[in-house]
Amino acid sequence: VADVMVPRADILSVQESVTLNDLIALICEHGHSRVPVHRGSLDDVIGMVHIRDVLAFWGRSDEFQLFSVVRSLLFVPPSMPIQELLLEMRATKIHMALVVDEFGGTDGLVTIEDLVEEIVGEIEDEHDRTIEPKLTDRPDGLLDADARVLVSDLEAKCGVDLLSDERSEEIGTLGGLVCELAGRVPLRGELIAHPSGMVFEIVDADPRKIRRLRVHPNLDYGDEFSAPNKEA
Repeated sequence: VADVMVPRADILSVQESVTLNDLIALICEHGHSRVPVHRGSLDDVIGMVHIRDVLAFWGRSDEFQLFSVVRSLLFVPPSMPIQELLLEMRATKIHMALVVDEFGGTDGLVTIEDLVEEIVGEIEDEHDRTIEPKLTDRPDGLLDADARVLVSDLEAKCGVDLLSDERSEEIGTLGGLVCELAGRVPLRGELIAHPSGMVFEIVDADPRKIRRLRVHPNLDYGDEFSAPNKEA
């Protein structure tokens, strides 16, 4: 689960002393249905709160006591297989797990949605905002692009053919094109060249996928950045 967890630095959580109004405002702002609750630091998480339980006290803040709505969550090691955790969440009906290290410190957080998205592909719920992939001009003549930008969009913008007709049916996005050129998922900072002379700089990526690219249109870097030999 270490590969799909939200890292510690990005966990949204609340202190056990949080007020009802502050808790509702936080949930509404970030669109989370579950939020972990901690004492002192994230290494002392006591449970989680669900938006349904919190909103039941709407307009009755004088009656609200956080401990009365705190639910249990799971504590799992980073090495736990995704499928195993998914089965445990379904069996226990606890849909949030804290990922802890061997000393009990918090490494990250996983929800059932994270696991399902990893297995079957990204899903959207009522809180997700649909964000179109962007292809943006830079003042230096380069382009910033989400990896989900369509190859055809970049071809139209730059007036260049990046895929043959046969390959265009198999590869749709820039991320897919660059992985095809490299023969793997390239690392952040790598430069991957296309036979047309276009060079793709990896701006953001993890071991599973590319997220963002910088496109260098028709730049001649010489043989140093030629497309990788997949048979090497």
